[in-house]
Amino acid sequence: MVERALLTAPEALRAKARDIRKHVVRMVGAASSGHPGGSLSAADIVTVLYFNEMNIRPDDPEWPDRDRFVLSKGHAAPVLYAALAEAGYFPAEELVTLRRIDSRLQGHPSIRSTPGVEMSTGSLGQGLSAACGMAIAAKLDGAAWRVYALLGDGELEEGQIWEAVMTAAHRRLDNLTAFVDANGLQIDGPVADIKSMERIGDRFAAFGWHVVEIDGHDIPAIMAALAEARNTQGWPTVVVARTVKGKGVSFMENQLGWHGTAPKPDQVRAALAELDASGEGGDIQ
Repeated sequence: MVERALLTAPEALRAKARDIRKHVVRMVGAASSGHPGGSLSAADIVTVLYFNEMNIRPDDPEWPDRDRFVLSKGHAAPVLYAALAEAGYFPAEELVTLRRIDSRLQGHPSIRSTPGVEMSTGSLGQGLSAACGMAIAAKLDGAAWRVYALLGDGELEEGQIWEAVMTAAHRRLDNLTAFVDANGLQIDGPVADIKSMERIGDRFAAFGWHVVEIDGHDIPAIMAALAEARNTQGWPTVVVARTVKGKGVSFMENQLGWHGTAPKPDQVRAALAELDASGEGGDIQ
């Protein structure tokens, strides 16, 4: 087993999130296909989970006592792949094979092909049910590992989500934490126009969940929300994270068109230059 050092300083986590955003831009650009907007909005959440919160062993992906993460909004696979590569599940050089034939990194996560992926997702609304099943299994086994799920706010329009929400509260799954990446945009337009999901926290609270509402780009707030979830007994926790679609790349921010559009080479260069100029990232070019 390789000893894994967690990142505890917010500035180190911000730098890691910046590197993950750069990976997202590069891999989606190389594929000429993918979903950059929702990947960029979730980068800070995923960074804190993989590099500060979760108990995992990238050199032993099947370790029985690992924490589990389910990317319910499976179209944001690029942000998950970037985190897995940075954590050491596979070489970062593999990221540019996104969506290629025979690549392990397909457009939506596959449990069969990608180390570190806990559930195949992509059909929205199903991931939270899978996360509930994992959390129930941990309870039945008397295991200490925890389960995390990431949902989109548009995804909350799926009825199966609310069946899982009821189940988690009924089973008192306090080992389950769900994040809602509330960036306000979905493929067909603003979430408020398609099917309003305002007062998300109140909706979860009505079903018996403990609710935390935060700025989803505030690293210390994400860390504090996770600490609060760990200390909440008897109820599952939802963290409603208000985010910006396309966060970190100014010409993508809050722009619906970047939900599922890949940047062209000149846009990739501009995005990477902007991310480089935004602070102390790593050595990704």
